[in-house]
Parts: sequence; structure tokens; C-alpha cells
Amino acid sequence: MSRAEKAKEYFNQGYACSQAVALAFSDLVELDEETLSKMTLPFGGGLGRLRLTCGAVSGMAMIAGLLLASAENTPENKKKTYERTRALCAKFEEANGSLICNELLTGANLKVTVGGEAEARTAEYYKKRPCSELVYCAAEILESYLREQGSL
Repeated sequence: MSRAEKAKEYFNQGYACSQAVALAFSDLVELDEETLSKMTLPFGGGLGRLRLTCGAVSGMAMIAGLLLASAENTPENKKKTYERTRALCAKFEEANGSLICNELLTGANLKVTVGGEAEARTAEYYKKRPCSELVYCAAEILESYLREQGSL
């Protein structure tokens, strides 16, 4: 099973988009799944359901940072990390038309609410939302990028 398929499976088990992407790579990072799940949860729904940057993109960026960035607090490290993040984001945006949760959902003709409680994960929920495919896409982009970088 690919990491993209794992990410989609996590999402379909009820995990937030950010968690689903991150957990698909949990075996590669120096964090246990519980910590990784807690750390990435707030980024779901476009950062706490504010519908800002897609949670799948945030999960992708966090894992890229954990696997590719140095802990050095230097301009060079920041520059390289930001360049990698932009490259990953550009691939996601090219594939999906946006990085913004609100735009991705309204583009799928969904009425988007900011804040509030998450909808119940029913068959209808999964049928109408593009999120499982966005999670799949983000994980696939990251997996491919890590292979290109020799980190996978």
C-alpha cells in the first residue's frame, strides 16, 4: 500500500486531513503516532476549521520539515526549507487549483462554514467532499518528492 493510500485510509477512518497525511509517514519520523496525531490535529479544516491553508498541505509540510530540515537556526537552513515547502505547495496547487481549504471545498460546490463542529463522517460526507482525494494527492506528492531527494 502506498503512503497516499494509507493517508486516504486514515482520513476515511475519521482523522483530520492534516493528521491523515502525517500519519502515513509516521514510521519515518522520530515521533510516536499519538504525539504526531495530537500535533497535527489543529491544522485540520484549514487550521482549526478556519478554512485557510488546506490541512493536507499543512501535514505534508510538517512531515517534509521533520524529514528534510535541519535543526540549525541559520538563514541557509530556513532558505532551503522554505524552498522545499514552496516546491511541494506548487505541485499541490498545480494539481488542485488552490492551497486554500475554503477554495478547494467551494470549488467542489460545497457550502463551507468557518469554525463550529466538524460534520459527522457519514457515507454522504465522504461522497460529497474532495478531502480524501486531496489527502491522497498531498501524500503522493510528498512521497514522490522524498524519493527524488533520496530520503525514502
